[in-house]
Amino acid sequence: MARRRKGRDISGWLVLDKPSGLGSTPALARAKYLFEARKAGHAGTLDPLASGILPIAFGEATKTVSMMMDAEKEYECTIEWGVATNTDDSEGVETARSDHRPSLDDVWAVLPEFIGKIMQVPPAFSAIHKDGERAYKLARRGETPELDARQVRIDNIEVMDSASPERISLKVSCGKGTYIRAIARDLGLRLGTFGHISMLRRTRVGVFSLNNAIGLEKLGHLGHIAADLIELDCLLLPLETVLDDIPALALSEEQARMVRHGRSIPVASLPSTPIAWAGYQSRAIALGEIVEGQFRPGRIINQPLD
Repeated sequence: MARRRKGRDISGWLVLDKPSGLGSTPALARAKYLFEARKAGHAGTLDPLASGILPIAFGEATKTVSMMMDAEKEYECTIEWGVATNTDDSEGVETARSDHRPSLDDVWAVLPEFIGKIMQVPPAFSAIHKDGERAYKLARRGETPELDARQVRIDNIEVMDSASPERISLKVSCGKGTYIRAIARDLGLRLGTFGHISMLRRTRVGVFSLNNAIGLEKLGHLGHIAADLIELDCLLLPLETVLDDIPALALSEEQARMVRHGRSIPVASLPSTPIAWAGYQSRAIALGEIVEGQFRPGRIINQPLD
């Protein structure tokens, strides 16, 4: 049976466990193809070196991607001591070397400096814009983009393994915009040596974890053996899954129709908030704000009311 050119109008979240060696865009394209989806997007790029959680939104769920972009993330990583690279990971070219290897006590002594709201300079090979161009494009041409330090939030860093003096494995919980590669680089410099990432795995993005993730290989296998797409669709989580942490407003059927047409409705009992969602029978109808006792819809989510 030939695949439909335009794709299916499906909505929901797929928690993909992206393999190492594959970029986020090709992983998204593969998932979109397997589901025959008309529309898809991912919430947060993973470097090709990195594996782990890549949340993929289909259909109307793409309107909630910003919720995942802002969510707390958790990573496991391995830092190799003594070598700096131009990408701050093992895929780059070596740029400096040191024989010094920090002790575990040395690491514990400086880790508090890397927790909280800190200033961090993104890696040269990053998607940050510099003079209207992506920094990694400048770096690939041999230029050295001077990137400004940005404030990021690191909630916690745990030591997972330090058995070898050549490397250390960490678990990092952080907010959006944090570069784990930059942590490896800066931690190495702070300890009087160099450091780069040799392994990086994202284990959580907001409510999504490895517990509800599926690998791309298994997904492809299911896509080939399934008699239809129902088995794949069962893997999708409702788009409302990512809305648990923001205020919710339960609508009557009449109110739902009003909101769907972009009309504000009175909600005098709820305090003002810049972000909220309104739903009918547990299905999201719109994202918006509550101001002066009214819910004002911003983005309409086109789900059936029945």
